[in-house]
Amino acid sequence: MTARNTIDSASLMTAANALEADMVRFLREMIAIPGESSHEGPVIQRIKQEMEHVGFDEIRIDGMGNILGRIGSGKHVIMMDAHVDTVGVGDPKEWSFDPYKGKVEDGCVYGRGAGDQRAGMASMVYAGKMIKDLKLDGDYTLWIVGSVQEEDCDGLSWVYILKEDGIRPECVVITEATSLQVYRGQRGRMEIEVHLRGRSCHASAPERGDNPVYKMAPLIVQIEELNTRLRNDAFLGKGTIAVTDIRSMTPSLCAVPGACSIHLDRRLTAGETLESAVAEVKALPAAQSAEVEVLQYETPSYTGLKYPMQKYYPTWVLEENHLAVRSAVAAYRALHNADPVVDKWTFSTNGVGSMGIMGVPTIGFGPGEEDVAHTVIDRVPIRDLVKAAQFYAAFPLAYVATLKDSKD
Repeated sequence: MTARNTIDSASLMTAANALEADMVRFLREMIAIPGESSHEGPVIQRIKQEMEHVGFDEIRIDGMGNILGRIGSGKHVIMMDAHVDTVGVGDPKEWSFDPYKGKVEDGCVYGRGAGDQRAGMASMVYAGKMIKDLKLDGDYTLWIVGSVQEEDCDGLSWVYILKEDGIRPECVVITEATSLQVYRGQRGRMEIEVHLRGRSCHASAPERGDNPVYKMAPLIVQIEELNTRLRNDAFLGKGTIAVTDIRSMTPSLCAVPGACSIHLDRRLTAGETLESAVAEVKALPAAQSAEVEVLQYETPSYTGLKYPMQKYYPTWVLEENHLAVRSAVAAYRALHNADPVVDKWTFSTNGVGSMGIMGVPTIGFGPGEEDVAHTVIDRVPIRDLVKAAQFYAAFPLAYVATLKDSKD
């Protein structure tokens, strides 16, 4: 059978529908393996088994523990990503079902990591099988990536892959949930801590000390007000800042603390940077004696590798007429005879590493709904699995064809 270099939507639909049960089975088996950040080893091994089963040309596990499966060996290198770590369960009493069973109900698969973000992996692996079975070869090399530590430090794995693994793609497809829309950007984010010092004393005579918790109170009010006047962008939306934790250092509950700290979640829209965000906090009247710190991530991966990174995840946007966006639109149109919605994520993804830091053109297309991520109804519609697999199988040919058309 000779290679096809055009997208046959009917064949792809038939093949994807025939593989639906396999995708659901594989997804449920991944959900059954807990894998919070730095503990992904067992699920990586399960993915390796499935890649071997469907016939990937090459499978690597790199020094950080990311898995990379190759299909093809053409000139144009394309990479697709699903992070395989998950957040924790939280309070088990919040769940109405076992989060590690992969419940199937009402046309969806439910469980921790179902939509965020192992569904993308299930669809990608079986897209690889479709490419092999249907001979959808072209002048491209496709790498399917299962990345680690995204929930703890988005983008870290992609900085490692692009700096250390010796692969430089022309574009990256992030398979985080987009409700099967094409996404071309996201706000950035950063993690900031603000520290205020005081003077500890016995709580029976608080006037002898200097209570930093009281000093922090007006700063929290000023941060809440700062959130109302942050920059807005017509495409990405508004920057935000929120206090997400407060803690004090005290020798006992019968003592005035000697220090108080707050944690800030800062979302960065277009035009906002690390420097501008830090300067805004430092300029607040109640922060004049504060230490403002951008945090570092230094937690080792499950392989034991420590690859430090500052917790600053840059904003990124790909222009709407970029080759990668046009290719995604072309792939979707070939499959569905309609144009997709082109939009952006509200939350953060590994795109902060692939494009925000490393400058590789990046788009998003993923099964599932963004707003159920990290919730006790983490889920993905089964039809999304099937349709995402069709898109991932079609995209490389669409990319090569769109590139050729742009040169003609």
